[in-house]
Amino acid sequence: MQQSSKDVVVRLLEDRNPASILDAPCGAGWLREQYHGACTIDGVDLYEDSAKDYRKVYAFDLGQGLPETGSEYECVCCCEGIEHFGNPQLFFEHSMKRLQAGGMLVVTTPNVWYPASKVQYFLRGFFPSFPCLAGKIVPGSHMHIMPWSFPQLYLYLKLAGFSDIRLHQEPMSKPKHLWERILGMPQRIYCRGKIRKAADPEVRSFWENAASEGSIFGRHLIVTAVKPGA
Repeated sequence: MQQSSKDVVVRLLEDRNPASILDAPCGAGWLREQYHGACTIDGVDLYEDSAKDYRKVYAFDLGQGLPETGSEYECVCCCEGIEHFGNPQLFFEHSMKRLQAGGMLVVTTPNVWYPASKVQYFLRGFFPSFPCLAGKIVPGSHMHIMPWSFPQLYLYLKLAGFSDIRLHQEPMSKPKHLWERILGMPQRIYCRGKIRKAADPEVRSFWENAASEGSIFGRHLIVTAVKPGA
């Protein structure tokens, strides 16, 4: 995960100031190292069973959702995780259950919508960082198996019951090359046309996010969603 992405996640947490966080997957505990808010953090990871200054770390396969922790959280963070999950919908449904009403889910993942990614898909049939894994498939390893774009992530989050779904910009939201901006313009024009025709605020919000630089040109997604009911 790029440092610029970590900085955005930390700012989102600082703005919300949650009293409790579930970090899944937590890895070695980067979140606690960089976010210094006064809160309790639990972690979940397939490869780790401890992390510095975490209250508890659960060894669990996140492809099976989330473990029973006996707690509700004000925030669930899933940074660079969902591209590895075979059943992401189950993870999102479990995140909804673990969150308090009004709680926030933070998701980061590679984006496959940017123009260079589409060119590679056209030439090879595989998105960048999601190659053919024939002969390399090892269950439980760090394989990228599920490519994501903002519209696809929005769909999964809505199916799980989340609202107020937003895409946040970062330095990686910008196109790297002029030709990428040119190739991405038809898609941006299409999305803006949908904004003008939006029948309600929810549809307008979706197309505004879909038309953003982070959605069309960015190589990375940082998305938040909220559990209704606060």
